Amino acid sequence: MDKLNHTEVINLLIQLAVMLSFARIMAELARKFNQPAVVGEILAGIILGPTILGTFTPDLFDMLFPTTGASAVVLDGFIQVAVVLLLFIAGLEVDLHIVFQQGKQALYVSMMSLIIPFAAGFVVTWFFPELFHYANEGQLLVFAMFIGTVMAITALPVVARVLMDLEVFKTRMGMLIIASAMIIDLLGWIIFTVILNMMGNASESLSLGKTLWLSIGFTILMLTIGKGLINRALPWINKRLAWPGGLLSLSLALCFLAAAFTEYIGIHSIFGAFILGVALGDSKHLSERAKEIIHQFINNIFAPLFFVSIGLGINFIESFNIQTVLVLLIIAFIFKVLGATLGARMGGLSKYESFAVGFGMNTHGTLEVILGAIALQAGLITDQVFVAILVMVVATIVASAPLMKYCLKFNKNETI
Repeated sequence: MDKLNHTEVINLLIQLAVMLSFARIMAELARKFNQPAVVGEILAGIILGPTILGTFTPDLFDMLFPTTGASAVVLDGFIQVAVVLLLFIAGLEVDLHIVFQQGKQALYVSMMSLIIPFAAGFVVTWFFPELFHYANEGQLLVFAMFIGTVMAITALPVVARVLMDLEVFKTRMGMLIIASAMIIDLLGWIIFTVILNMMGNASESLSLGKTLWLSIGFTILMLTIGKGLINRALPWINKRLAWPGGLLSLSLALCFLAAAFTEYIGIHSIFGAFILGVALGDSKHLSERAKEIIHQFINNIFAPLFFVSIGLGINFIESFNIQTVLVLLIIAFIFKVLGATLGARMGGLSKYESFAVGFGMNTHGTLEVILGAIALQAGLITDQVFVAILVMVVATIVASAPLMKYCLKFNKNETI
């Protein structure tokens, strides 16, 4: 069995130390400006990558982050695990009880917030692919669906943080935004499941039809029987095993098994991790303290590795295309906001409440970055499109809180 040699072990350990420490420094700096840690971690990767470090000290960059060799393969393994765990904790955020409590209002907001930006992104991409400098006509349908999906998704963890900062998380409007974002997460992953198959990610041993049926069956099974079994097992785990070690290790083991299954049937491993997270997070026996421990473990160790790694493979200055960036920003700030605002008005909210919902639902984040990274690795999108997605993500995160705050000045919220 091949092993890392002495030099490669040292290099890998230095890579991890540099990525984690610099990510923490930039995350704390982002927090000083009232921005989520993910913004600082992405900036850390840009600084450590070819954009800055590779431009000014190319020899140091090549020595620190080689693109070939065993250490590069092992680091990529760390990144793959980080992506799976990120989607696992994203699933933990989905509370199906809140979704059901919000009823028709959440359905109106989520559907309009999904359909209108998805249609806008698809139509613009389908009829004007030159705006994205896209020349692969054979995959234009998949590319258009991908852009539509990216524009439609709302970043649940990020918008939750924004609502907490504005002290409206437990208001009627806040709960509506959270419930709508949860629905969009679930539907968005179903759409992305189809896209992954169309991208050629299907298992070689299974047909497209079997893959789709297995993925649907897996989702239904996990959210019904699977959730029931988890509900029965958690009290025993909490009582009989060391806490929180037993819960943490078994939760991650189930996460990896679910991820392995969906990877086997041709759906990306992150889908299995996400659905398992939904089933586990919806259990009444998983305490908020246990969720917080899982979140802290993943968010402070594995998440920074993924977000820093984004900047290590792309020169953001060379790949920045103002035309592509503007197209995505226009779709986000017009059609995403319009869809969510119309849905809120249909649900009976006031004008300014509806606009606040629209700007809140336009918060993009982790999921879009992960989708973009997968699409880039698969060759579906170019570096220019990926950089434009990152710019759109950061712009919507920075803008959502002040725009919501402005709207809420004209509206009086009632606390639930």
